[in-house]
Amino acid sequence: MIEKKLCLVISFNKTIDAMAFEEYCLKNSVNGRLIPLPKEISAGCGLAWKCDVDNQKEIEKALSNLSIKCDKMTKLII
Repeated sequence: MIEKKLCLVISFNKTIDAMAFEEYCLKNSVNGRLIPLPKEISAGCGLAWKCDVDNQKEIEKALSNLSIKCDKMTKLII
């Protein structure tokens, strides 16, 4: 069974933003992965980026580099 832990979840307004963010992260070795939007978050396009909470500064830098605005940045146990 997968152990649940505190994660940083970033939701996006547009699917294209989520996919562009994923592509950037894969090319630049930013840890995390694209997931379906958790039911605890009721906004966005239906996709979210999940990563360790320790990566928040790195995620904010990546969003800034891409000029992508996230919908929400939330800490959840998932």
